[in-house]
Amino acid sequence: MTERKFPMSNRYVIILAAGMGTRMKSKLYKVLQPVAGKAMVDHVVTQVEQIKPDLIETVVGNGAEKVRDLLGDRTNYALQEQQLGTAHAVLQTEKELADKDGMTLIVSGDTPLFTADTFQKLFEYHEQQNAAVSILTAHAENPFGYGRIIRDQRNNVSKIVEEKDASDDEKKIQEINTGVYCFDNKQLFENLHSVNNDNAQGEYYLPDVVSILKSQGEKIVAYQMSDLSESLGVNDRVALSQAEKIMRKRINESHMRDGVTIVDPENTYIDTDVKIGNDTTIEPNVKIYGDTTIGSDCVIGLGSRINNSTIENGVTVISSTIENAIMHDGSNIGPNSHLRPKAEIGKKVHIGNFCEVKNATIGDRTKVGHLSYVGDATLGTDINVGCGVVFVNYDGVKKLHANIGDHSFIGSNSNIIAPVEMADHSFIAAGSTVNKDIPKHAMAIARPRQTNKEDYWDKLPLSKSEEWK
Repeated sequence: MTERKFPMSNRYVIILAAGMGTRMKSKLYKVLQPVAGKAMVDHVVTQVEQIKPDLIETVVGNGAEKVRDLLGDRTNYALQEQQLGTAHAVLQTEKELADKDGMTLIVSGDTPLFTADTFQKLFEYHEQQNAAVSILTAHAENPFGYGRIIRDQRNNVSKIVEEKDASDDEKKIQEINTGVYCFDNKQLFENLHSVNNDNAQGEYYLPDVVSILKSQGEKIVAYQMSDLSESLGVNDRVALSQAEKIMRKRINESHMRDGVTIVDPENTYIDTDVKIGNDTTIEPNVKIYGDTTIGSDCVIGLGSRINNSTIENGVTVISSTIENAIMHDGSNIGPNSHLRPKAEIGKKVHIGNFCEVKNATIGDRTKVGHLSYVGDATLGTDINVGCGVVFVNYDGVKKLHANIGDHSFIGSNSNIIAPVEMADHSFIAAGSTVNKDIPKHAMAIARPRQTNKEDYWDKLPLSKSEEWK
């Protein structure tokens, strides 16, 4: 048995991310499939980063450029041009890793539920046991389909038996192989070349290295983690939905422990990188996506959707959609309104029902009550925007901008045809269509003068009918 002495800081991680994932039946490569708003391989890298390894090597193949574009310089890369099995994939990192002392964790890029805590405990156990290989295992009430861990009298691993090869007694064993390994790094690479592909698939399998080391008398151990669900590998859409459900439960519970009220966690969908302050209430069927931050003391009402947006403190969102927008302290919106990209809503602003705001800044305490469209505009503070106001911002060729001064009043059913400058303390009479600037303290009236046609009723055929008199 080899005597190993290396400091805990000598830690390396290999992430296997080369497979196409044909069972997904998707144009998107398997490890790039999202779970709670983040690609599976990104979840793995994020957890690995938390244990601060000396080196992360990601083995790429199918979709290599897209994986590199996603992960950037967070990892090194090794290319597996032909997918010839897991041992062959690990061998592609030989140039970078083979001569290094230390421990190497190997994990698949399609296992998004593993946590940094589990990886840390596996490393620590591996070093404590002074083992050649430590296998990450879990207890499964129904172990069907998994490789079983067979232990010897010393509680070390004597072999891993696959389902199809297991005896009746071995099938009763409930400790299963999760497919994650921690190796003595040099021994791993010294024996990878001894793996053959004498099997039905003609591939080189990583577990064969475990068998080789066992035959050399090396110590093989297993660390059993507490939560089987972490080990879920995602190979098809069914498993993807299972991973999504587990991840979202984990995310929601984390927010609730941090002081967020989630009324119906099973019907609330929050992406993994979303941040929410305490004493905020999330009502049922809310979906919060992407790079979104929500402050404290907010109410996010039934059926709202928020994507890549900032919601500050004390904001109320009632059954509305917000995307790539900002709502400042104390503002409110809804029901059934829509903030589109580059909408910025000031403090204590009221956006009522059935309104849409796009590429516009609305100053503090301004009110846009209902049935209005504000696009490509800058509105100052303390403005009243009446019902049915439309900022007409497109001339068929380019978008044009309107500026509305502080303390202005825009009457209902008005059209503002940009470009228009409306000075502070100015007015637009209801029903006007405005296409010229309005000076301070002035009121614009841009509508036809009312004319009443006397005795018009008598000219209608209905006037002869007794029913309509």
